[in-house]
Parts: sequence; C-alpha cells; structure tokens
Amino acid sequence: MNNHEEQIKSLINDIRNVCKTRGLGGDANEYKIVTQSFLYKYINDKFMYEVNKKDSSLRTYNDLKKLNENQYELLLIKIGNNSAHLKPEHLLTYLFSKQDEPDFDKLFDETLNDIAILNNDIFSVHTGENTDIRLFDEELLAKSVDDKSTRRDFAKEIINALAEAKFDFKEMFDDGFDFFSTIFEYMIKDYNKDGGGKYAEYYTPHSIAKVMAEILVGDEKPTNVKVYDPAAGSGTLLMNIAFKIGTDKCTIYSQDISQKSTNLLRLNLILNNLSHSINNIIKGNTITDNRHTEKMDFIVSNPPFEPQTSQKEWDEMKSIADLNRERFPFGIPNLVSDKKVGQKTYIYLTFLQHIIWSLADNGKAAVVLPKGFITAKAGIGFKIRKYLVEKQWIKGVVSMPSNIFATTGTNVAILFIDKTNVGGKVVLLDATKLGEERNDGEKKRRYLSADDETLIINCFKNKTTKKNFSVVLDYSKIREKYYSLAAGQYFDVNLEYSELTVDEFNEKISKYKISLNRLYKENNNLQEKIMNQLEELIYETKKN
Repeated sequence: MNNHEEQIKSLINDIRNVCKTRGLGGDANEYKIVTQSFLYKYINDKFMYEVNKKDSSLRTYNDLKKLNENQYELLLIKIGNNSAHLKPEHLLTYLFSKQDEPDFDKLFDETLNDIAILNNDIFSVHTGENTDIRLFDEELLAKSVDDKSTRRDFAKEIINALAEAKFDFKEMFDDGFDFFSTIFEYMIKDYNKDGGGKYAEYYTPHSIAKVMAEILVGDEKPTNVKVYDPAAGSGTLLMNIAFKIGTDKCTIYSQDISQKSTNLLRLNLILNNLSHSINNIIKGNTITDNRHTEKMDFIVSNPPFEPQTSQKEWDEMKSIADLNRERFPFGIPNLVSDKKVGQKTYIYLTFLQHIIWSLADNGKAAVVLPKGFITAKAGIGFKIRKYLVEKQWIKGVVSMPSNIFATTGTNVAILFIDKTNVGGKVVLLDATKLGEERNDGEKKRRYLSADDETLIINCFKNKTTKKNFSVVLDYSKIREKYYSLAAGQYFDVNLEYSELTVDEFNEKISKYKISLNRLYKENNNLQEKIMNQLEELIYETKKN
C-alpha cells in the first residue's frame, strides 16, 4: 500500500471513530457523515489546488477575502468545472477558526448546504422524476445526530479530524493519484451490508473491471467518446474505462435505479476528475424509463442477473418491450418461481438487448453475464447469441473463476461485443482455473493476481491460442457448435500414450482382473440379498 492510500484511510478511520464515540458507529447515518465529510475535505483541497494553479499568490482564506466581487467571479470562471466553486467562508480553515462559536454545528450544516446550492447546476444528480439529488444533504448533522446537546462537539471533532489530516491532496493531484482503486472500496464496502444493501450491487471486482477496460479499448487512442453503463452501481466499470481512455477524452453516461449507488457514483466521478459528466448521471429505471437515447461508443455493464420481480414490475417491462421491438427484439424473459426470492426474471437478458440497441455503428461493449448464457440451447439467451454471431459482432468471451464476486457464487463470463469485428476472429478464453482463493469474512473468494490479469489481457488482445486456455475461431466454427461461446468446447482432445514392457502390461491386466472379480463378487452378493428380501415379502389382507 502506498503512502497516499495509508493517509486517506487514516482520515476515513478518524471520521468513523468520531461517529463511533458519539454513538453513531454502525448507524445508517454514519455512511452519510463519513462520505460527505470526506467529500467536503476533498472539495476544499481540490478548490485551493485549482486556485493556486491559476494564481500562486492565492493560498489562504485571507488572500481570497481580499479579492473584490469581479476578481473572484473571474477566478471561478477560470477554474470552470475542474472543481466545485467555493466562497472564502466555505473553506475548511475558516470553519476551523469558528469552532468555538455557540452554534458551530449549525454553521457546519449551513456551510455544506450553501456549497450544495452554489454548485447545484454542476454537481446535482438528476432522477427519472425530474428532481435533483444535491451534493450534500440539507442539515446533515441536525438530521443525523438526535441529541442536540452533542451536535456542536460532534461538528468540532469532525472539523478537527479533517483539518489535522496529515496529507496534502495537491501532491496526489500532481502525482496523478488514482483515487478509485482500493480507497473507494475501503470507503463503501462496510456500508453495503445488513441494512445498507448488498456489496455486489455497488462494486464490481477491480480485476474484472480492469480486464474489461483493457480488452475493450485495446491499443486504440479514442477521443471525445461517449462511455455508458445502464446499470452503473457505484461506477467501478466506468472509472476503469475512463482511466484507460483518459478522463479528459470521454464523457460518462449512466443510469441506475438505486439512489445510494447513484450518490456513490457521483462521489467517484468527483474523486476522479470526471465532474463534467455528473449531469449525465440519472437515477431511475433504465428498462422502463430510459433517459439516454443517444448511441454510445463504449458500453460496460454488470447488470443485475435475476432479481426479485413483482407481477406489476414484469407487466410494466412487458408493456414497454411490446412498444419498443427495435430495442427489445427478443422480448422480456418470463417470470419464474424461486424458493429464496419468490418470483424473479432473468433481467440481464433485457439489459443485454438494451445495450446492443444503445451501441453506435462502430460501438463496443463488455458485459458481465451468468456463464449459462454462453451455452444456452434455447430461449432468449440463445436467440441473442445467435443474432450476435450472425451479425459477426462478437469479439470474444472470457469465462471467469467461480466466487470472484463478494456476495454471489454465480459463475460469470465477460461478453465482448464489437460492431467493427465483421469478418474478424473470435477469441474464447477459459480463465476458470486462474486466481487464488482467500477468505473474505465468512465466505471464500477468488482473486486474480496481476500476472493472471496480464495473461488474460495479452492473450485476448494478441489473439493467442494457448492449450486448454484459449482458442481463436472463425464465425463458421461457432455455428458448427450450435453457437456455443464456451472455450472448452473447442479445445483439442489429446490422448496420451505410453510404452509398456510385457511385465508392466501383465501387471496392469492382473490388477484389473482382481478389481473386476471383487466388483463381480459384490454384485452377486447384492443380487442374492435383494432376491432373499423379495422372497420374504408376503401379501397381507386388510382386517376389518
């Protein structure tokens, strides 16, 4: 772990310790306080970093306070969307100097509220209901800490934790530090348990995200491209492909039904210099209320596989699909019964059709799917697979190891779609034996090493055939195998022969005879017992 990661994790732990000592440890409000306090610290330091880049003489609250209204407005225009816009009184140093005031907790809340209002146009997330989700909660502390008498001290401890942080974000910005990676996982994973939802809803393993981005973009140098995820969660996949392309060379688009994951995605965009895309982040149901009709250059997604679905929800999707046959040419999967969740539908097949429809003419996509999709011999899954093969839009498939996700044992494969691959080859990889198994709490998970990731990426990109690992095929070969995309079905079957001496041969035959005689004897004994038991059976008439 590098020093930047250690320092940030230390700050997060300090904020969590404040919550714990004030009785909010594990409370639903702890998540908001931790993430929004950290975000305030980030925004403060990012703002001062951008200010100093524009004018090196501006370093403190007092420096900014000396500017007249026109000078300050010009400064904000120069900064643009590279940072949230702050007033001098929003700065952390100013709040720190005011912590002994009687109503400091109110000042804390008012400061965050004022920042949210000032930056509403840039940093708010839109919803399907045409409302905005603000950058900071209104009255964060007032609504999180029930005991009014403790709020002021609580606010002081938070501000002190932020002010005393032993790191400089400027150094991280200059180093091009990747805020995503382990830090983002560290910040959110404990808030996606119990009442907070399932971790898998918000986070795709970094190894999968990296493999998808590296293969999808390859050695291309795209610029000014649209990148989309219709079931974005916290944006793990989007962040990886944005880093691969360049955050200044792409625009992010997303939609997700979960408000919590949409807020996490906004945080992820802010942490990774993608604030210019926040207006394209939609909270809403992609299937029934799609808000992105533009065609996308790159799509990455780990859609829900088979969630609990009510009859009403299914009827609504069916109605939408019937009216949009171009978008859903193969229809909506049926409702099926499940002992654990009740009724469910294989909604990933619906998302996959939406993804294909959303691709530009030269678009590319990488989608995480249940492994059963690549061999299904009937139903909507087979129809989609056959359609993609006949269109020659499949670039390849990577079958991943089991237990690679935190909360599901479902075996997954990554489907790569490329509309420019007409007449090209298809790469199928079986990576199921890669990785190392480790304990993750009460469960075991499989983790890919850096070497595993490199092997998958290079083998796919270079179209390398490797025994019992990868094959490179023409589309005609896939048709011959009933459109199967499982690499193992195309591996050569090798029969190994070994030379035996006469004595070795006779010894093997002797052992086989002994083994067969034993099995025959056991079989005869079993037959005799069965016959004896049958002889003992008698027919009894029922007595009145």
